[in-house]
Amino acid sequence: MATKEDHIRKPDWLKIKLNTNENYTGLKKMMRENNLHTVCEEAKCPNIHECWAVRRTATFMILGAVCTRACRFCAVKTGLPTELDLQEPERVADSVQLMNLKHAVITAVARDDLKDGGAQVFAETVRAVRRKNPFTTIEVLPSDMGGVEENLKLLMDARPDILNHNIETVRSLTKRVRARATYDRSLEFLRRAKEMQPDIPTKSSIMVGLGETKEEIIETMDDLRANNVDIMTIGQYLQPSKKHLKVQKYYHPDEFEELKNIALTKGFSHVEAGPLVRSSYHADEQVNAASKARQEKA
Repeated sequence: MATKEDHIRKPDWLKIKLNTNENYTGLKKMMRENNLHTVCEEAKCPNIHECWAVRRTATFMILGAVCTRACRFCAVKTGLPTELDLQEPERVADSVQLMNLKHAVITAVARDDLKDGGAQVFAETVRAVRRKNPFTTIEVLPSDMGGVEENLKLLMDARPDILNHNIETVRSLTKRVRARATYDRSLEFLRRAKEMQPDIPTKSSIMVGLGETKEEIIETMDDLRANNVDIMTIGQYLQPSKKHLKVQKYYHPDEFEELKNIALTKGFSHVEAGPLVRSSYHADEQVNAASKARQEKA
């Protein structure tokens, strides 16, 4: 395990292939022209070149680019947000249409400054995307929105195709890793979402490499399944800057494969696990797998 002074060398399997073809540059230009933010850029996602240049997908980040929380793993800017753009839902919907997306992921910064945690804009974005893109499936990735049930209900009433909320890490590390959010509140958020709309798949993600044990990862799997979470993603934590938490361990691809197999035995309908896997990684495949699993059970 790394000490405070240690810096573990990044292994070869974490090397990223850059691809800045016309899809990548065109998508970036469109985002800027429409004054839209993506978590792909703001959170420095390692898969941005694959998603933008090859798969031509993107995760929209609504409610501005400034987060009210200062989680010690996240590269998104922290501060007091000054914007609430009520025209944003329509611009996102227009961009989804221009990109001809089959699956759109909509996430947001935490907006603890808003009474509803941003739920109204989230819901309006889902409805706008669906109105202009009736054949596009929609995944939402909100914060816990203060743990207020009415806020979650406002979002779930818009009926996204997947409700994704990340638990981020194991219980013992939550206080050190996350700001304001708690392990149990995230579990409750996921459980309530399923209770409100039982037919909508729920999803959650954890990062590994922060000092957790294998037993704690498995315990997190069990906690998610006990709260009826359908889909799980497991990825390697990468330190975005010197001020963020240091990586304690780089997991080998074989270890991710083992964790994936363990998770599948727990009953998840779909699991993505790998060094570069992030919450929205291959999200289009996840919604298809979840839909297929539901149909087989019916």
